[in-house]
Amino acid sequence: MSNLSEPRTERIDIRTSYKVKRLLQQAAAASNKNVSEFLLEHGLIAAQETLTDRRLFVLDDEQWRAFQAALDSPPQEKPRLARLLTEPSIFE
Repeated sequence: MSNLSEPRTERIDIRTSYKVKRLLQQAAAASNKNVSEFLLEHGLIAAQETLTDRRLFVLDDEQWRAFQAALDSPPQEKPRLARLLTEPSIFE
């Protein structure tokens, strides 16, 4: 996770409804945090989870072999896909 002790020089502003603000305030209070601390902590967790899904793939040995085999196999002909990509779009 990002180092929370780094100097905080950047600002993030958001607009929300009264109900959402109250909910965030209640959740922050229940966590013994202020709203900024609560949003920063949970925003960083969500950001890491989102990016991890795109950067890290964990496979067991069998899955890894299947993945490598798929990468090593020659491409398959996809006539319908080729036609789709070569025909003019309905937006053209």
